[in-house]
Amino acid sequence: VDSGKQAVKRLPFVFEPLPLVSSSLQYLSTTPSSSLSSQEEPRPSHPVTHLTSPHWCIATMARNMAAILGLLALASMASMASVAGRHDYGLALKKSILYFEAQRSGVLPPNQRVTWRESSGLFDGKANGVDLVGGYYDAGDNVKFGLPMAFTVTMMSWSILEYGKQMAGAGELRNAMDAVKWGTDYFIKAHPEPDVLYGEVGDGDTDHSCWQRPEDMTTSRQAFRIDPQNPGSDLAGETAAAMAAAALVFRGAYPGYANLLLEHSKQLFAFADKYRGKYDASITVARNYYGSFSGYGDELLWAAAWLYEATEDGFYLDYLARNGDALGGTGWSINQFGWDVKYPGVQLLAAKILLQGRAGAHARRCSFVTSASFLLTVYADLSTSLSGGAVRCPGGAARAPDVLAFVRSQVDYILGDNPRGTSYMVGYGGAFPRQVHHRGASIVSVRKDPSFVGCGEGYAAWYPRAAANPNVLEGAVVGGPDEYDDFADERNNYEQTEAATYNSAPLLGVLARLAGACASGWEEYKNSPLLQQQNQTSSSTSAHHHRRRPSHPAWSPIEIEQNVTKTWARRGTTYHRYSVTVTNRSRKTVRELHLGVAEMQGRLWGLDKAQVRLRAAQVASRAARREEPQVRLRPGGAAGQRLGHWLQACLMMSVWDYGVMCKLLILLLLLESVW
Repeated sequence: VDSGKQAVKRLPFVFEPLPLVSSSLQYLSTTPSSSLSSQEEPRPSHPVTHLTSPHWCIATMARNMAAILGLLALASMASMASVAGRHDYGLALKKSILYFEAQRSGVLPPNQRVTWRESSGLFDGKANGVDLVGGYYDAGDNVKFGLPMAFTVTMMSWSILEYGKQMAGAGELRNAMDAVKWGTDYFIKAHPEPDVLYGEVGDGDTDHSCWQRPEDMTTSRQAFRIDPQNPGSDLAGETAAAMAAAALVFRGAYPGYANLLLEHSKQLFAFADKYRGKYDASITVARNYYGSFSGYGDELLWAAAWLYEATEDGFYLDYLARNGDALGGTGWSINQFGWDVKYPGVQLLAAKILLQGRAGAHARRCSFVTSASFLLTVYADLSTSLSGGAVRCPGGAARAPDVLAFVRSQVDYILGDNPRGTSYMVGYGGAFPRQVHHRGASIVSVRKDPSFVGCGEGYAAWYPRAAANPNVLEGAVVGGPDEYDDFADERNNYEQTEAATYNSAPLLGVLARLAGACASGWEEYKNSPLLQQQNQTSSSTSAHHHRRRPSHPAWSPIEIEQNVTKTWARRGTTYHRYSVTVTNRSRKTVRELHLGVAEMQGRLWGLDKAQVRLRAAQVASRAARREEPQVRLRPGGAAGQRLGHWLQACLMMSVWDYGVMCKLLILLLLLESVW
């Protein structure tokens, strides 16, 4: 750790299921060598060991960006709060919208900002006698899938409706509205008759056999549709929701266009409700890529909720009340929200209707409000502005500032506050994925080299390249690391390095919300009791007193205690020996437990690249014999450097206290260097 800089050390632990077993680790640190200026945030004079990632609570990154807002937030509200803004959320918002420009299909406009792209898919729909030019490619391939595209547009529209003011403050409202319109223009084309909707152009099987720029496509561009004989209530319902939400976006600026979208939305909802069925039974080529696993009940309720928002027509509110139970809206309390599952979104819109006093005679029928545990950014704002209440979670009530602080922590994780120090938003920060699984980005721009790239040539010459992509897919949020924070930046690792529009769309509103809060100086966060508790803990402890960092809720089964066990001075520098005890009070296995040592200045010894591994038998025997677990140094690479650090540390220690220990450690390091 460089002297004078704040440091974070992350240590992976593995605990076996032994309740009420405590384990300890020890490390050595110096005190701060200089005082803080008045402009700096006050920091304690001692480092703090805290819980950074309990894996029974949160997954490191969800594939769906909306899941970050709810699935993770239900787990642990307190451990991730922070005060000082470290990220430029306005810049991240700008890059996120740029990503949608990179995903455009059709004739690109003169104000296209992603200049390495060119017009593509110019004959889409021609074989079917319909104009289907436009829309979005879903991810790193060149297929236009209707269901995830419609969800993308719905979420972009919702983001604008909730946080358009913040987007305008960041100078991105016009770009966000253009992104929505690019999708709705396509949906108008894809809905040529009241009971006909084209739901896919191209197919994944043939597309995945080629690695080509969209400008060079030679794969099938067949279009697939739903109609009364081949229904698709989920596809039609989601598209109806997208067009109703977009109508609200454009109502003020373009009322004629908004009315057109609303007319299409009403027709699509009537079509979806009258001719019921799953779309992947009609468009079978979509089944292996975007199968409708949740059915169509959620999309029917979702569309009705958005139509009521857009029209205030009691018919759609009656529909929600009459069909909420039958279509699963009141019984689903789930931890997913995305292109397939819409129930949490329905529940949140119903909560909004109820809390705003617009439910009328159906107020008691909106029982799915009680199970709304998702989309926490909007829900927290809604509860604050209309009821002043808190979000109810399994672990107790969470006030709106706490929820927003946690949501912010998850966004910060994506933007680089993670064990790898990697931003999983391409183009943001200094370290981000360079080999994104994306056909257009991985092949030289057609503007730079217009030479045709065929299917085989793309796979032979461009797909296996070890170099970075020639084009940066700015704003794309990739799949991200696994549950152990491992991430392989490799083009063929599509699960981790591919991005998708429907994952990024919900992030627009969150980034706009955070950018607005940042502009206001985070006043709303300063009232969070979690942050107050954290700050009090950080500043009220002296050198020789017991320290406990409540970086997780009181009901957490993991407890962390830190103590200063010895202090001495040598050559004008004061050293402290720390003992940290981690206690697992649960009856469950903690497979991966990350600890962080933060808020520290000066040198650190004893934890450099160290890993504590506790096995069941070892822990049991130690608990019985009251022995200390030992630190195992991770093999490889830097043994000589670590040997030097330990020699320096040993020279500074009292020989009669630590001489034997130092000799043993040096011997182990010498053996490691031989290995």
